[in-house]
Amino acid sequence: MTTALVPAAHKTPQAGVDLMRIVRINEEIKSVVNVAFKINIMALNAIFLAKRAGTAARGFGVLSNELRVFSQDLRDCMSSLTGLVHACVDDVSRMLQDIRHTALLRQAVEMSSKPEIAAVLAAREVKNERHAQSLASQRRQLKRALEEAFRMVELGGVLAKSAKIEAAYGQSFAVPLSQVSGEFDGVVEEIRASLESLRHSAFFATK
Repeated sequence: MTTALVPAAHKTPQAGVDLMRIVRINEEIKSVVNVAFKINIMALNAIFLAKRAGTAARGFGVLSNELRVFSQDLRDCMSSLTGLVHACVDDVSRMLQDIRHTALLRQAVEMSSKPEIAAVLAAREVKNERHAQSLASQRRQLKRALEEAFRMVELGGVLAKSAKIEAAYGQSFAVPLSQVSGEFDGVVEEIRASLESLRHSAFFATK
């Protein structure tokens, strides 16, 4: 009896750990969304400041507007990631149910000689495999989406650093422009660090 239950005992901890990992990923994505909103507000303020500075800050104003667009694109990207995370949660939850049901069916098969129960177990194991394949597919999609988000944020970092350069040409507004561009750089770096951490989550190392 013990031998028949080994696979279930092996899978249960991994599925449970996967669930905790994906929940943590979801929480991190929420924090990135909040920071993306912050960039949008900062960009609006920077655009107004650039208009006050006039032609000397024209380049800074263009970059500030690009950062505003970046913040919207980032929020859209995070929304897509959230959808993939929820799909992963659903699949992991199903796998946890599969493990419990399969363990009970294996016990029933060992205690009964009825072929009907063995047939139910066989059908359940086929369904288990489909759920496992679905989770593997969702895992790959989420990994790819995170890589795309990371590349997007790296571009945002280039925009923020370019804004720092343009701020130096702001003449009498150079100091406030430099302060704003420094805030941009810090916030984008915060997002980049969050996504870098997510890209290396142990959830993606699971086979």
